[in-house]
Amino acid sequence: MSAFTIFLTLIVIVAFLLVVVIMVQNPKGGGLSSSFGGGGTQQLGGVKKTGDFLDKSTWFLATALIILILASNLTIDSGISAESKALDVEETTEMPVLPAPSADETPATGDTTDE
Repeated sequence: MSAFTIFLTLIVIVAFLLVVVIMVQNPKGGGLSSSFGGGGTQQLGGVKKTGDFLDKSTWFLATALIILILASNLTIDSGISAESKALDVEETTEMPVLPAPSADETPATGDTTDE
């Protein structure tokens, strides 16, 4: 298993987690914490801090995703040579040269009308 495959798997997992964390949040500030009665000051099990956790996890996952993408970019070229085989002059074959038409041959123009 190559390093690029490992990075690609981690990128997919982190991206999925990031989508889940963003979808759980409410854009108007309620989010998961308002579902558990976020209006009161007395909270059970620390649900009041759910918004902070989701905010911090969003930033962490976004940062991890960027770092993984940049790190995977370093592993892409590990098995590929930097030179192009198509531009190598020694290995290319020459194109066949077609003979020029002689003066007595008339080129076909597609016009068959006689004047």
